[in-house]
Amino acid sequence: MKIVVCVKQVPDTTEVRINPETNTLIRDGVDSIVNPFDTYAIEEAVRIRERLGEGEVTVVSMGPPQAEAALREAISVGADAGVLVCDRAFAGSDTWATSYTLAAAIAGMAPDLVLCGKQAIDGDTAQVGPGISVHLRLPQVCYVSKIREISAEKAVVERLLEEGHEVLEVEMPCVMTVVKEINEPRLPSLKGKMRAKKADICTITAADLQADPKKLGLTGSPTEVRKIFSPPRRQAGEMIEAETAREKASITLAKLKELQVL
Repeated sequence: MKIVVCVKQVPDTTEVRINPETNTLIRDGVDSIVNPFDTYAIEEAVRIRERLGEGEVTVVSMGPPQAEAALREAISVGADAGVLVCDRAFAGSDTWATSYTLAAAIAGMAPDLVLCGKQAIDGDTAQVGPGISVHLRLPQVCYVSKIREISAEKAVVERLLEEGHEVLEVEMPCVMTVVKEINEPRLPSLKGKMRAKKADICTITAADLQADPKKLGLTGSPTEVRKIFSPPRRQAGEMIEAETAREKASITLAKLKELQVL
């Protein structure tokens, strides 16, 4: 079984700084990590290969040259190969253009299964995985928390919902996005680190894709970021002391009017 896992390199910080002119993240001086949700997708791909006793796990990342580090980290925990989708033509891609570009790269690999983390922690859109399935015209299952059965023909999975779980049967090939409840990612072994260090990372550029140039990068993005900012810190609350509930309600009403909320 050929499994492709999509990963993203994200800033390793919660103190995100924004460039006010370009409305993009300032990455200088900030360490990068593999998107945490993607580590569960990598682990599940390796487990499927181990369960079936055969197969190949290829990890794909779209990003700048330094994203190669994320691919090597994936190889260190069991992935077989890494592919970096990298070109200045991809710069400024929104989620639609990103999913289109990744789908174009993945299409040439003819995978039986595409796995993604449910979302990236820097954008939190959860749109790229489903977008890949649309561009590849493959069925999709989002928020997968357990893969009960899987073969070349079909998979039976549990999908995490707010009210519980939903059991679905899906035809293969397909696209799945996974949640952290699906497994516990393993740590890299010394052997795995050595193999990752020596691995050849394949790079795919815009010229390598059978894709419409007008649908790539900023030009191919139907949405754009007009403004981005960090929300103001929430002020401390105020405790209202009074003898009765009526008095508390009266004081609260007066304060709301003072703040012009009412």
